[in-house]
Amino acid sequence: MFNLTPTVRNLLIVNVAFFLAQMSLLPLITQVGSLYAIGSPYFYPWQFFTYMFLHGGWGHLISNMFGLISFGPLLEQRWGPARFLTFWMICGVGAGLLYEGVRSYELYKVEQARQEFHQSPSGADFANFFRDYFPEAMGYETLAAALQRNPQNQEYIDAATAAIDGAVTSTRDSRNSGMLGASGALFGILFAFAYLFPNTELMLLFFPFPIKAKYFVFLYSLYELYKGVHRTPGDNVAHFAHLGGLLIGFIILRFWERDREKFY
Repeated sequence: MFNLTPTVRNLLIVNVAFFLAQMSLLPLITQVGSLYAIGSPYFYPWQFFTYMFLHGGWGHLISNMFGLISFGPLLEQRWGPARFLTFWMICGVGAGLLYEGVRSYELYKVEQARQEFHQSPSGADFANFFRDYFPEAMGYETLAAALQRNPQNQEYIDAATAAIDGAVTSTRDSRNSGMLGASGALFGILFAFAYLFPNTELMLLFFPFPIKAKYFVFLYSLYELYKGVHRTPGDNVAHFAHLGGLLIGFIILRFWERDREKFY
């Protein structure tokens, strides 16, 4: 069914091997290799490279590897193994860097809101903090209402401050806050496929009729942008890493196009 080229096959083997190691042989790999926020006690610089070889479950792994073996071989045949691997790695690392930039900005906004609450605590600001930054949180409304009715109550102020501090710390320093997966690199591959083979018709499992690659990637990009901007409670997908892979893929292809004879 799939005509696996050498680099695609090797990437598939490496990703499966790392996942098996995560699950059974050395679970610590997940913590050491996932990409954590800069400033987290679990962050290490090599994570910009290692995160793309780790996955959060069988479904996560299979979906990424299915995309790799579906779209990768044709690109490797066009570019050759060395250029294909270079493209994959740069897209993966670049996606991690851009995702980290977005996450750092988000954490900066959360920290700023925390400091503002420390300086001037109120029930309304307490409720708005969780509503804006932790919409999945539950139970804060009761304390917010109590603090709003009794703004000078030190017990309420201390409890609200502790709740906000705990939420911020757990977001930045939690062992479960690392980002992992090959999706950033894969989205670079998706963009390259649509860029080089725009009119190739794809038959997707979740789409009832064929769709050209260029339209599929365009619609998928819009979906990722919407989901990244309008985060819903419980959504732990790194949408901006996906968009980062797309952007890096675009930049690389535009750069390579300067030397069209070698590119094509």
